[in-house]
Formats: sequence, C-alpha cells, structure tokens
Amino acid sequence: MSSAEPRRIVLFRHAKADWPQVSDHERPLADRGRMDAPVAGRKLADTGIPFDLALCSTATRTRETWKLAVQELPQRPKTVYEERVYEASPGELIAVLNETPDDIRDVLLIGHNPGVQGLAEVLSGAAEGDARERMSRRGFPAAAFAVLSFDGSWKGLEPGVATLLDYWAPSE
Repeated sequence: MSSAEPRRIVLFRHAKADWPQVSDHERPLADRGRMDAPVAGRKLADTGIPFDLALCSTATRTRETWKLAVQELPQRPKTVYEERVYEASPGELIAVLNETPDDIRDVLLIGHNPGVQGLAEVLSGAAEGDARERMSRRGFPAAAFAVLSFDGSWKGLEPGVATLLDYWAPSE
C-alpha cells in the first residue's frame, strides 16, 4: 500500500439489542436489530469499501450484528473479536486502532455507544457535504455507521486528523 492512499475507518454501532435478564455483555439482538443489521450490511456494501479488517466487540449483540451484516458484503474481511472494544471510550478505541498494521488500509469497527459516536466526533476534524449535520441531527442510533478517512500511519491516528465522508442510519 502506498502511504499516499488515504485510510478509511467505518465506525458501526451494533443493531438494536433486546433487554432480557442477562448481563449487558450477553444481550442479544431484538427482532428489529435482526432486521436492521442486513440492511446496514447492504449500505456498507454500497460504500464500495473493500474492508481489510473488521474489529468487533465481543458482546453478543455486536457479534450477531456482524454475522448478519457481513453476509451482505461482496467479500468477508479478516475479523478480530476484540474485548477492548466493549464499553470503550473514544481514547481507548483510538489506542486499539493505533495497533493496526500499516499494510491494512480499510477498517470496520463494530462497537457500542457512546464510544462509537464519540470517536466519530473526536476524529473528524473536517466533513464532506452534510455528513456532520446529519450525524449531529440523528445522533448514532442502533445500526448507524460513519465513514471517515485520514492520511498517514495507524499510529498517527489521533483527534481531528480524519474527514467524515459519510454517515448512515436506518429510518425509524
């Protein structure tokens, strides 16, 4: 990979979860989540981004979201289930992304709020079109995702270095 090529990060919040009598980590998807996850997968495919790596929280709802969404992608990226993504702050998520090998160009991170939304806001020093306004207006509901790009090494990923290229959320 040429260092001149921008890297892309897609920050994807898990689909709608149910609230059964289990620990938060073990909460499964609700019926709506099982419907929204494949729709989000199709929208991810529409971005045309050939993901090299998916970093997914180990929580049940994120794993289920990914299992349904990835079926809609033209090719399955290498997937790493990363415990540190569960309940992570934006700073903790940056630390995880900083460890990405530089031969990886495009990363999909499947995680939770408030960390995912916070990370999208913290990283995006600039935005294209109305992406920031749409994200601010909608927040980061279940199954939403933001597409960001930045130049340089993964070790150099820090607040303000990325451009928010796009934002998508399912209709309510």
